[in-house]
Amino acid sequence: MIFLIAWILESISIDSNPIDCLFQGVIAACGVSVLCSLMRVYYFTQMYSISETDPKETSGSSSTPLRANWRSSVHFWALTGLLSVVGPRLSSLIVLEFSLRAVSAWVSARLDAGDRDLGVLLIQSHFSLGCSITCSLYFLHQGAPHSSLSLFLATALSWVLATWCDSLCSHVARLYSLHSKERYCGKCITLLASGHTLLPFLMRLVILVFAVGIVASFATVYDHFLSHKEALKFWTPLTLCYTMLVVYNQEDQQRKMGVEALLHTVVLRLGALLVLMLTMGNWSDVIHVLLTFLGEGVCLLFSQDLLQYVLQDEEEPNMNKYLQSTSSRKRDNTSSTASKSS
Repeated sequence: MIFLIAWILESISIDSNPIDCLFQGVIAACGVSVLCSLMRVYYFTQMYSISETDPKETSGSSSTPLRANWRSSVHFWALTGLLSVVGPRLSSLIVLEFSLRAVSAWVSARLDAGDRDLGVLLIQSHFSLGCSITCSLYFLHQGAPHSSLSLFLATALSWVLATWCDSLCSHVARLYSLHSKERYCGKCITLLASGHTLLPFLMRLVILVFAVGIVASFATVYDHFLSHKEALKFWTPLTLCYTMLVVYNQEDQQRKMGVEALLHTVVLRLGALLVLMLTMGNWSDVIHVLLTFLGEGVCLLFSQDLLQYVLQDEEEPNMNKYLQSTSSRKRDNTSSTASKSS
């Protein structure tokens, strides 16, 4: 099985050792798995705290939408294969494109609304985060004499960290409601005291990973696409058009939210990236764009529980505001009719 994966990587990837690509894919998938597990821990603890303060808020919703199950293994190995195959050329473009979207969202002041925008942005960043990790590893280990050994040690450490986070997620899903009341479990007591800081911590950690990935991406893009002066004549207008498309998609996504809207955004921006690669790339870049379609779809598919809770958390206050506004209108109408009759 390992030799089959290595042969596939060697036939698709260029200028890379297939074993190193496999290690990079495992490390990146472990990073995405850590992010998913900790996000599930955060939202499960928030869901439990809301149900404790006001049981009516969660009476209609299920109490187990965020529990890890066998699909996490399928998600992990699918991401490992896709991130191992997608080369550093396209990974660098994905990282720069997501960074541009994040900056656009930040400039438009949409992230000040609270955990909802942070959560949606983190959910969208899963595959881009994996691309950032693989691109950074490719840049840092390029030309290293013992890169395979270094990547193997990093893979072992990443596997241990991902396993611990997955076990924490399973522990919280099964026993948090009991241990938070009895107060005899160190993990649950820590989450009960400081679990609300987990999401901002994940956001800072993701920003740090993308900061390293942006430096590696700029170096990779310059080496592979902009090494000739004539390339700037072609890339400058294409980059401007792609930037305008990203900003438009960001504004359109703020108006429409949900899995279908996110998939629509993925199709638009990756379709534009496919046209860009057909213009300036080679055949392997086109194949990698198609694999990126699949990778984004896999990440969104296995993050539906997170997205469902984030959007549900936003819809309930809006519904309450709507009900309050309608009730106030009815009171005003009744008072006006009573005054007229008198």
